[in-house]
Formats: sequence, C-alpha cells, structure tokens
Amino acid sequence: MTSSDRVGAPADRQRDAESVLKRMGFSRIAAARLDAEPEPTFWVQEAGVPRRTFPVYVPRGTGAALEEPIDQWVANPRGTRPTQRRAIFVVPTDAAAEKAWARISRAPGSPIDHDVSILVVPSGEPAHFHLRIAEPREILTIATGLVVGLFRRAQATEGSSQIDFEELLTLLQQRFRIDVHRSLKVKSDEDALFLLYQLAQRDAYAPGDPGSNLHLLVLKPTGPSARLPWFAA
Repeated sequence: MTSSDRVGAPADRQRDAESVLKRMGFSRIAAARLDAEPEPTFWVQEAGVPRRTFPVYVPRGTGAALEEPIDQWVANPRGTRPTQRRAIFVVPTDAAAEKAWARISRAPGSPIDHDVSILVVPSGEPAHFHLRIAEPREILTIATGLVVGLFRRAQATEGSSQIDFEELLTLLQQRFRIDVHRSLKVKSDEDALFLLYQLAQRDAYAPGDPGSNLHLLVLKPTGPSARLPWFAA
C-alpha cells in the first residue's frame, strides 16, 4: 500500500506538492527510521541540511478534510525529537492557510517551537509558503537571537564586521515564516526596523537603564565597550 493510499491524498495533489517542494530545495526521502504522529503523506529533507527532515501532510479532500491533518497534529502531544515537532502542511489557498495557522496556534508553545510551515499550492497560481502573524515581543526575541548569530559570524569573518539588518528581516520571513510587515502593522522594511529598535529600547528590566537591557551584545569581557545594543551595532 502506498503512502498516498494510507492517507487518502489524491495522487495529483501529492505530486504537485512534491514538485513544488523540490523546486524550493526540499527533496523527498524514504521514511526509514523516521516517525511522526499522525502519519505524514511523505517526508522531505531540506537541501544542504541532512538532519533537517520534515513530514509533509497533504489533505485528503476539500472543506473539513483540509483541516483534519492539522487537527490530528495539534491533538497529538508533541514529542521531544525534532522530527516530531516539525511539519509542512499543504493547503490550496491563502484563506485555508490563515485558518491553518489559527488551528496550530492552539498547540502548546509557539509555532516557532514546533518548526511548522504552511505551503499554499493553488491551482494555476505560484505556490508559496504562507507567512504568519506573530506578536511583536516574539519577533523581537527571535530578532535578538538572530542578530547575535549574525554578529558572531561577522566577527569570525575577515574584513567588515557590519551586520546587514536586511538579512535579519529576510531570515524572519524565510526561516521563521513571519510576516513582519503585517505583524508590526508597517509598510516598509525601514519602518519595521525602526519599530524593532523602539521595542528593543523599551524591553528592559529597568526602564531607562541601558545596562539592564535584554537585547545587548557582549563584545568584550570588560571595558566601556563591552556591551552594545544590537540595534546600534
């Protein structure tokens, strides 16, 4: 019995999903030694990252059937292994994707904790990952972690140690599937970065005390330039 038969997904819909993911850099792999609950339609591996494997769920039909794999995944307690916290759900429209994110938000923790993506594969239109709305505080927390990584990479590289904040926004969108503009209610990257700057200044244990700010980079063990706000890097 094929995996398509097991989950009842139409062969053409599954084939379309496989083709789209392949173009996006995901290759289908065998399910040997991999497990997930509920059982996925198939498995893929992200290009260049051998250990990043994802179960892909293709719905069996339309209407309520679109939501069935998501509801089963949300109802199943998440395991401790990364593959049990990851998922790619395939839906036919952006409206269905919005409903999917609403359902996934019921799961304990953040969608970021579970490494979930919603892939929209519409009929006759370009396929794309649907970006979700996130709370500003969640975006700021992720942004701080990203900037620390970007700064350490810059320090380890010969030449300029400047950080490209456009890359920060790209990572938020492409890696974490966050619609930064809609989440922060802005219309440009410049406005998004300025708002993150304001949020980072405000988010401190002791307001007005830059030494207690939660979003500082530790540049040196001691000295006047030992700590620097990432938004001023």
